[in-house]
Amino acid sequence: MDPHELGFAPKRPIGWLAPLLLLSTGLRALLAILFGAYLDKRELQNALDDDVFDHSSTADGELWLDYVADLGDGFDATYSVAYLLAQPELEVAGERLPRGRLLLMGGDQVYPLASGDGYENRMKGPYRAALPEAPAGLPRPTLFALPGNHDWYDGLTAFLRLFARRKDGHIGGWRTEQRRSYFAVKLPANWWLFAVDEQFGAYIDDPQLLYFERAAARVGPDDRVILMTPSPTWVKAADAPEKYDAVDYFIRTILAPTRAHVRVLVSGDLHHYARYTGEDRELITCGGGGAYLVGTQNLPDELTVPPKETLTRSKSRSRSYRLERSFPDAATSRRWSWGVFHRLPRRNAGFATMLGIIQTLTMLAMAGAGAENDGSIQRLFTIPLVLMLVIIMAATVLFAQPPGASAAKHARHWILGLLHGFAQIGLAAAGAFVWLRLDFREWPWPWPLVVAVVVYGPLIAILSTQLTALYLLIASRFGVNVNELFAGQGIEDGKSFLRMHIGADGTLTIHPIGLQKVCHDWVPDPQGAPQSPWLRPKTPLTPHRIEPPVRVAGPDADRP
Repeated sequence: MDPHELGFAPKRPIGWLAPLLLLSTGLRALLAILFGAYLDKRELQNALDDDVFDHSSTADGELWLDYVADLGDGFDATYSVAYLLAQPELEVAGERLPRGRLLLMGGDQVYPLASGDGYENRMKGPYRAALPEAPAGLPRPTLFALPGNHDWYDGLTAFLRLFARRKDGHIGGWRTEQRRSYFAVKLPANWWLFAVDEQFGAYIDDPQLLYFERAAARVGPDDRVILMTPSPTWVKAADAPEKYDAVDYFIRTILAPTRAHVRVLVSGDLHHYARYTGEDRELITCGGGGAYLVGTQNLPDELTVPPKETLTRSKSRSRSYRLERSFPDAATSRRWSWGVFHRLPRRNAGFATMLGIIQTLTMLAMAGAGAENDGSIQRLFTIPLVLMLVIIMAATVLFAQPPGASAAKHARHWILGLLHGFAQIGLAAAGAFVWLRLDFREWPWPWPLVVAVVVYGPLIAILSTQLTALYLLIASRFGVNVNELFAGQGIEDGKSFLRMHIGADGTLTIHPIGLQKVCHDWVPDPQGAPQSPWLRPKTPLTPHRIEPPVRVAGPDADRP
């Protein structure tokens, strides 16, 4: 099918290191941080319906529900996961797992920036193609979505238009019910789902707290809670303890007074699967819905949640959680890390071109200064050369993303950024040395320019890109630029989602589903049933079980 028949334009994976995209996304993120309060539409949502949704009544007292996050990137990866989620059932490790009655999207439903066209082409279109209409003779599945940081870059305008429509809201065969960017859902067997919108982790607004206070009034001491958050702050708090404050505040002030038990915290944002387990709950990251994969080799083996550094601000008891399983595992992640040397230039031609231009201009400035040097060291620092040096150093330090200039614990960001900058300058200096030794000044014009643009530029672009790849590989060992190491590679494989089941006895069983390889070859199926996918994989997809089912005891388990 061509895009006109599909009704949307399938998109290639985003080249995350493309210069214009880096600039655009960086500016959007900066504006969101500086002016997020002015763009914040959560206060306005107080005027919208404040329904608490009830999906607790089913024919057999059981419920299947699916969780997916970080999905709106390239078509092949996004549609591979959507195709599996849309199937009536999946056979995994010899067990048949029915499609979820609820589909929970955990954030970043579109990349890189939220817009109507972006949602249509990167999320809504693929999911509509996977399940065009509601299944015949079965209850229509319902979709709930929680915004992530990329959904927030336009202040939730496009997100609310898509997911919070008042009448007949649907995305293909999934109907939409929510009216706000956050929601509470009553589930069978005294289970509840609370999905909190943190808005970049800054705070939880008063209308949202009031909404959840009203919902919590219906929660009893024997109830169990699944808490959805936009980001796995329990992991990020290992480096920045304040990251967990908003989630901790919500649990202490909204859920703790009910005496209900928060048994599962689930989030996306980090593009892999990881489960930490403790005496009271499971902490699950599952961001494998379609975006580039991020390795797990830097995850700590154990977490203390809340971090002990925050005990002066909270009254929650700190508990230890150990890393039980990750996908991909640490060894596979380290092996995939080495692919940066060939994937980085192949997937980011614009980034390599930018490095080639900067390196060539810096080399020419150095060569010009060196040729005119009369023995005075000041002659080396001509204005063009100083300008190029400042550009290189500023770019590499900013690329290293120092979280705080005054925080000693973040010194590694600054040190590695500076070392990367000096290495790039050293590469330019080596090029200037060769340029002067070959003395292209004696060549007739415009041959020096031709050599610089046609020969030196492409060659130095490759070398500079490989130097950047080496920097990313080394920096990741120190927990710096881990995301960029994998974003630059754009690995589409290694996807994941959760299929969960609430039994009649109240036991919650979590099936983490992995997909080692996504499909890149699709076959149209125009003669299929109305609810059948428009495109089928030429080679069947083979989902697998990441780990044995995780069983969380029901309400009766904690009673004396």
